Amino acid sequence: MNETQRTRTPRAALAVKAVRDARTRIRTRAEFVRVIATQLNAIAPGTARVSIAPLTVEGRRRQWVILDDAAGHPIEADADAHRAALGLLTRAFPVADWSVPRTYDATTGDLAADVPPAPAALGIDTAPEATR
Repeated sequence: MNETQRTRTPRAALAVKAVRDARTRIRTRAEFVRVIATQLNAIAPGTARVSIAPLTVEGRRRQWVILDDAAGHPIEADADAHRAALGLLTRAFPVADWSVPRTYDATTGDLAADVPPAPAALGIDTAPEATR
């Protein structure tokens, strides 16, 4: 006898799978943000934001690291803490372009490029015109 054979997954099953996958990604992302924030807090208590800027000193590439609290004030930390925070973030975001200044927000888990906007007079940015 001929038996019917499914050739494709029903749409409802695909929708349920998509929702499960999304929930897993959200949980995974939230866990990642929590772990990085916990590790930054262990490195330098109170760290809410890490700013990293590349610079060249005597012909050698370096990274300038600033650890800030939630209010935006710098945190007193030694060189080892700054090095550890840099290492943590470069390992957490291995594909990030570290040749541009970046800021990591430990509360949201966002790593953003800190590129200053171009002056409005150049016409290449949407910055408002400066008043004279």
